[in-house]
Amino acid sequence: MKKTGAQKWQPLEQAVPVDLFLAEVKEWAERLGVAPAEIRIQPMKRKWASCSSRGRLTFDTELLHQPAEFRRGVIVHELLHLKVPNHGRLFRALLRAYLET
Repeated sequence: MKKTGAQKWQPLEQAVPVDLFLAEVKEWAERLGVAPAEIRIQPMKRKWASCSSRGRLTFDTELLHQPAEFRRGVIVHELLHLKVPNHGRLFRALLRAYLET
């Protein structure tokens, strides 16, 4: 998922710890019925996250400092790529359905 514009900055004390973020990713993975091969958190320059064809999810460390709703959108977006590898109609419909519930 590409980084677009400046996101609302949150003070450090509102940042989510890595273990809590990973728990959130795993909870969503279970809800979506997918199993990532690996989950990484590392600095990324151009994207908030990515999903490899082998099922490895990589999230930008800056995502830990973003609002919960934005984080959730990025997590669901990347996990859905384990079901649908493109951004076609099915992908967009599933993304909307999961984020609106």
